[in-house]
Amino acid sequence: MSQNLTLADWLTRLEALNINSIDLGLDRVGAVRDAMGLIPPCPVITVAGTNGKGSVCAMLSTILHAAGYRVGTFTSPHLLAYNERVAIDLKPASDAQLAAGFAAVEAGRGDTRLTYFEFSTLAAMHTFISAQVDVIVLEVGLGGRLDATNAFDPSCAVLTSVDLDHQDWLGGTREAIGREKAGIFRAATPAICADPRPPRAVIEHAEQIGARLLCLGQDFGFAKQEDSPQWNFWLGGARRSALPIPALRGGYQLANASAALAALETLREVLPVGMGDIRRGLLEVEWPGRFQVLPGRPVTVLDVAHNPQAARALATNTLSLGFAEQRYAVFGMLGDKDADSVIEVMREHIDTWLLPPLDSPRALSPAALAEKLAAHGARDVRQCDSLDQAWRLATSLAGENDRITVFGSFYTVAGVMQARLAARQ
Repeated sequence: MSQNLTLADWLTRLEALNINSIDLGLDRVGAVRDAMGLIPPCPVITVAGTNGKGSVCAMLSTILHAAGYRVGTFTSPHLLAYNERVAIDLKPASDAQLAAGFAAVEAGRGDTRLTYFEFSTLAAMHTFISAQVDVIVLEVGLGGRLDATNAFDPSCAVLTSVDLDHQDWLGGTREAIGREKAGIFRAATPAICADPRPPRAVIEHAEQIGARLLCLGQDFGFAKQEDSPQWNFWLGGARRSALPIPALRGGYQLANASAALAALETLREVLPVGMGDIRRGLLEVEWPGRFQVLPGRPVTVLDVAHNPQAARALATNTLSLGFAEQRYAVFGMLGDKDADSVIEVMREHIDTWLLPPLDSPRALSPAALAEKLAAHGARDVRQCDSLDQAWRLATSLAGENDRITVFGSFYTVAGVMQARLAARQ
């Protein structure tokens, strides 16, 4: 029966079973993994972090694809279509491939109850193995130690950054969160840490298990060339010089690119890549919704920034765009995020706030956000009935010398993307 279900059927079934909740742990996913015989026959690169992990996955996958490898990439969440989560050779997997993966998980799980993300992770791995990819890049969904992706041993583990997010699940300090994220490290296996101030718990855990820890600024690093749109990377005695600035915008992307190159350098014996592959990958990499500046005027920025660290990066990058006469925001956040800190970081960069409802039971209502904005001194705050209305209002108000920033959640950015698509049809 399940063999005949479409991808839409599967997604409806998972949501109807109410398994979209978070329930961390590896026992369930490990048991189904073993029952299905899901043993990747190729290198696996696992990427965790508070922010930046999606960008690192995109860079790794694009460089490896440029080198001729067949690459499977698992990321989450998606923006417009579930297929975005499971990519083969940089293209979303087909409905048929994903449906087959879900059917395989259903057949293998027996009586084991799985969460939405666990089901998705196992189905993605089945899809990659069936497609005979040469390398698998996994973005960790939440934390690291108990995340479903950690049921698969990596050939190299990357930790991009550690900051406050998901405190209810990971702990209320950088040390506690760092310990959870360092759980993706393995003994005698490269562990790349791109956080410039790694929590002591990350270093201690790597030492305790005997991981081969490489830290940004100590074991590898980067330097931007003066008066040139190029940069240099180093790891030990290895050097990669005159590299192009990544196509992904934002000053923090050089740290992300360095993490990706450090991972590739440690895997050069099994996944060799050339300078041409690296240059091409950096120039061609795409990762929508992450400080994505749309073409045309007014300047429009899409950014899924939803925690204080990401908001600080967005604020810094916004300054690089230059002066804007009026600054509009389409802003929506989930209730389990630190909205007050995000608002405090961004309030000096926004003149008019447009607040739509988000399509999530976890979302803060426009009224709740408006109350928070008022407490932080925001003056021009307008509640909207829908994301489409907020977007249309922003575009009608903004002149060619103004700026529109869409941020606060994946739901916010995805909703505006859908509104833009609808406007074109």
